[in-house]
Amino acid sequence: MKDGIVTRDQRVDTAPFVSDEVKLTTCYMCACRCGIKVHLKDNQVRYIEGNPDHPVNKGVLCAKGSAGIMQQNSPAKLQKPLLRVGERGEGKFKEIEWSEALELATGWLKDVRDKDPSRLAFFTGRDQSQSFTGWWASQFGTRNFAAHGGFCSVNMAAAGLYSIGGSFWEFGEPDWDLTKYFLMFGVAEDHDSNPIKMGLGKLKTRGEAKFVSVNPIRTGYSSIADEWIGIKPGTDGLFVMALIQELLKSDNVDWDYLGRYTNAAWLVIQDPGSAQDGLFARDKDGNAFVATAKDGLKSVQDTDADPVLVGEYQLESGQKAVPAFQLMAERYLSEDYAAEAVSEKTGIPAETIRRIAAELAKVAFEEEIVLDIPWTDWAGRKQEKMIGRPVSMHAMRGISAHSNGFHTCRAIHLLQMLLGSIDVPGGFRHKPPFPKPCPPGPKPAGHESKANTPLGGMPLGFPQGPEDLLVDEQGNPKRIDKAYSWEYPLAAHGLMHMVIHNAWASDPCEIDVLFMYMSNMGWNSTMNVPDTVRYLTDKKADGSYKIPHFIYSDAYHSETVAYADLILPDTTYLERWDCISLLDRPICSAHGAADSIRQPVITLDRDVRPFQDVMLDLGVMLGLPGMTDDTGAAKYPGGYSDYMVNHERSPGIGPLAGWRGEDKSGQGRGAPNPDQLNSYIENGCFWEKHFTPEQSYYKFANKAYLEEAVYMGFMGAPDPVVMQVYSETMQKFRLAAQGHGDRQPPEHLRERVGEFFDPLPLWYVPFEEEGLDEEKYPLHAVTQRPMHMYHSWGSQNAWLRQITARNPLFMHVDTAKELGIEDDDWLWVKSPHGRVKGQAKLMTGVNKYTVWTWNAIGKRKGAWGLKDVAPEATKGFLLNHIISELLPSKEDGYRYSNSDPVTGQAAWYDLKVSIEKCQEAECGETSPMLDAQDAIPNKSDCLEISRYGAALSGAPSGKDSLPHEEWIGNREENASSSSGIRTGHGNRIAETQGEEGTK
Repeated sequence: MKDGIVTRDQRVDTAPFVSDEVKLTTCYMCACRCGIKVHLKDNQVRYIEGNPDHPVNKGVLCAKGSAGIMQQNSPAKLQKPLLRVGERGEGKFKEIEWSEALELATGWLKDVRDKDPSRLAFFTGRDQSQSFTGWWASQFGTRNFAAHGGFCSVNMAAAGLYSIGGSFWEFGEPDWDLTKYFLMFGVAEDHDSNPIKMGLGKLKTRGEAKFVSVNPIRTGYSSIADEWIGIKPGTDGLFVMALIQELLKSDNVDWDYLGRYTNAAWLVIQDPGSAQDGLFARDKDGNAFVATAKDGLKSVQDTDADPVLVGEYQLESGQKAVPAFQLMAERYLSEDYAAEAVSEKTGIPAETIRRIAAELAKVAFEEEIVLDIPWTDWAGRKQEKMIGRPVSMHAMRGISAHSNGFHTCRAIHLLQMLLGSIDVPGGFRHKPPFPKPCPPGPKPAGHESKANTPLGGMPLGFPQGPEDLLVDEQGNPKRIDKAYSWEYPLAAHGLMHMVIHNAWASDPCEIDVLFMYMSNMGWNSTMNVPDTVRYLTDKKADGSYKIPHFIYSDAYHSETVAYADLILPDTTYLERWDCISLLDRPICSAHGAADSIRQPVITLDRDVRPFQDVMLDLGVMLGLPGMTDDTGAAKYPGGYSDYMVNHERSPGIGPLAGWRGEDKSGQGRGAPNPDQLNSYIENGCFWEKHFTPEQSYYKFANKAYLEEAVYMGFMGAPDPVVMQVYSETMQKFRLAAQGHGDRQPPEHLRERVGEFFDPLPLWYVPFEEEGLDEEKYPLHAVTQRPMHMYHSWGSQNAWLRQITARNPLFMHVDTAKELGIEDDDWLWVKSPHGRVKGQAKLMTGVNKYTVWTWNAIGKRKGAWGLKDVAPEATKGFLLNHIISELLPSKEDGYRYSNSDPVTGQAAWYDLKVSIEKCQEAECGETSPMLDAQDAIPNKSDCLEISRYGAALSGAPSGKDSLPHEEWIGNREENASSSSGIRTGHGNRIAETQGEEGTK
C-alpha cells in the first residue's frame, strides 16, 4: 500500500490477446447508431467497444451496445425460411429452401401486381432504411406502405415539419455547448440515449445550465434533472400554453426574431363565411402581405419592410386582415390558459408555472449569447454577430403518443419561436438535412393504382391542402390504413397500428398480401393483443383467412412469427451491409452532415439473408423498374451493397454522401464511386462534413447554409425557411370542412376536421378520457422503456435480462396507501377494454395520478427462445392487453382509431385504469396467459445458464502491464473549469492546450 492506493501486481498480464481481428461497424441495439469496434476470434464476437473517433458516441457505449454479443448469440435467431403447416398462431412450420420461399412470395406478389398493386400492404418496423423500402413500394406500385413512425413519433415529426421545418428527436438537438436552460418533455431513456447522456454530462460539467424535466415519471434523465415536474399525462400542451401566456403578459418576446424569421407578421384575412377567411392576404404573385408603421402594406419579399405585429388593416378587396401574431396572442391571453386555470388539470402549481416562465425569459433575454461570427442572410443583408437565446428544448414520445399530441408539439415549437431560440447559439439546433420548407415536399403519391405500374412518386409525403389527400370522389380513404384521408390528413408516417384491423375488416378496402418487416405486431407493437390475434386468425365462411397471405421477415423468433404464412429470415446487424443515409435517418449533428454504414463483420452460420438483399431479389423476379435493366437482368447484382454505391435518387445524389466520384473527392454530390464502401471502412464506417462557423446557426435564413443545402441535395432552392406561428395549411382543411373548395370532407367528418384543424395550437382532453367515469377509472397508465432495453429486442438478451427480467406496475406510495397496496402485491389493472395482472412496486418519483410499467419486457411463452418458466413470460406483462385501438362508437355507430385526428399517431398514453388487489388464489402468475407457441424447427436449445466466455482465455501478450490511468469524462469541459486537468478528446490528452486531442 502506498498512500492508501493498492499497487498493481506487475506479474498480471492486463492486456492478453483475446481477439485476432477488430472490425468497425455501426451498432443497432437501439436507434443511436453509435460507432463500434467488434473484436473477433474464430468468427465469434469476443468483445464490443465504442469507436472513440465516431461522431455520434465518441467512444461511449451503453449496456445495450456492449450486449450486442448476446444478441448475436441469441437462441431466438431464425435459421432458415419457414412455411406455415399448422393454423396461424400455433407456430407450426416446416423449413424450406430460399428458392421455394422466393418463388412462393413472388407468386403471391405477382398476382397482386397484375391485378391491383395496392392490394399489397407493405409495412416495415424500425429498419432505418425507409428510403429504400419506400422506393421499393413505389416501384411495385402500392400506395399502402409505411414504417413504424405512425405508432412512434409522427406527431413529433409532422408538428415540427409543419411548424419550424425540422423536428425534435433525430433531426435536431440542444446546443449542448452553449445552452443555459434545458427544458425536456416526455423523453424515455432508450431513445437517443448516448447522445443525450453525453449532452447532459456536458451540462452538468459546465455547471451553468439548469435542466428541467417535464415527465409524469422520474426515471433516467429526469432523475438527474435540477428540477422534475411530474405533470399529469396528456396535459403538457396546457402547461406550455400557460408559459406562453406568461411570456406575452410580461412582454418577454423576441420581436425582431418573430418579424424576420416567422410568419407572425403575415396578414390573415378576417372574413367569416368566405372562402378566404383565415388565409394569408397575398399579392398577385402569391406573396403574403405584412403591415408597416409608415409604408402601409408590403410584400414579405420587400426586405426593407419593417413589419408590425398587431393592428387591423383593410385590403384592396375591402376585407379586414390582422397579423398572425395578434390572433395567437388573443388566444393565449385568454383566461383559459392562465396559470391558475391550468394548474389543477396539469397537476402543476400556478406559482411553478409562473416561475418557469420567468426563468425562461431571464435566461433568454438577460443572458443572451453573442458570437463574433459575421454572416449574411438569404436577402443579402450582412449581420456582424450571431445573437443566441440560450434556452433549448427537447421532446419525444411522452408528448407525441397522445391524441392531442400534434397540437402539443406545435405549442412547444411556438414557445421556442417566441423566445427566438430555434437554431441560434444556445438554443435548439437543426441537424441536416433539416430545416426544410414548411411544409416540406414531396406530396404523397398513390392517387391511382394501375396494374404493373409504379407510382408517380413516393408513398409517403406531406399534404399541403385537401387536394393532396388520397381519397375517392366520395371522400373515402384509398389507403388501407386511412392515412392521408379526411380522418388523418397529415399522416406523414402512416398508421401501421391500424393495418391489421383494417385488413381484417376490409375497411376501407381489401388486400391480398400483408408483408411486414421487423415489427412485432402480434405482441408489443400492437395496441391491443387479443384483438390483433383475432384479426390474424379469423376466417371467412369458406375457411380461408380474412387476411389471405401474410409474409413476415425478422431475424428473431418474435411472437408475430407464429401468425405468418411465410417467414423470410433476416440477418443480425453484425452480418450485413446497411446504409444510414442522408436520404433517410442519418447520423448528422448540428455541427455538420454525416452518414454511416454497417459492414458484415462475421460470416453467416445459418441459412438466412439480409432483408434488403431479399427485397432486391424479389424486385428482379417481379421485373420491377429501377431494379432491373432493359433486358430484365438485375440492376444491382451485388445486392444491397451494390445498391448503396450505385443507386442515384437524382443525378449525383445517392444513398451515401462521402467519397463520391471516381477520384473520391465528392462530398454530398458526385458520380458513383465503385470503391466507396472501402473508403467508408477505412474511415471507421462513417463520413462527416463539418459546417463552417458562418453556416452553423440561423440555417433557416443563412445564405451560406442555404446554398450548401442546395448543393448537398437537402433543398431545391436557397430560399428561406419561414417558421409557422400560424398554419395556413391547417386552415385550408378547416375551410373545406366549412363547405369551401372543390374537395370537401364527407358530412360526418366535417365537424371533426373543423374542430381539430386549427391553424393555432390548441388543447383538448385526450379522446380516451372523453365521457369516461373518472371515479371508475381514476388513474393514467403509461409505459416507458428502460435505458438498457429497446423495443422487444433487448429482453431476449442473456446479459440484459439479468438487469430486468420482469416488469412491475409502479405507483406512488401515497396512492398505494389509499388502496391498501404494498410492494409485490399482485394487482388487476383494469380499463374499459380488459384487464391485466402484474405486481406492484412503490415509489415517490411518479405523478400521484399515474401508474406505469416498462414496455416490451413481458413475453409470450414459446417465443424469443425463452423457456416457458422465464419470468418474462410468467411475471412480465403488457398494457397492450387493455389499450383499445378503436374509440367508443359515435352516434352513427362509427368507431375512429384511437389516434391523433391530425396525423393518425397511435395514442398509447391516453389509457385510464383502475387498480384492484388480487385474491390470494389469483397471485403468482400474470394474466391473460395466452397458449404457448410451438418452437420453430431446429431452434437453438434454451440454456439453463449461459456460459458464454467461460472458455475464453487470452493468449499472453508479452507486453508490460499498462500504466494506471484515471478516466476523466468530458475532459475538455472539465479542463476549462477544474484546475490541473489538461484538455483533450475523450480521455486523450491534447498535445497543446486548446487542441481537440491527438489521434
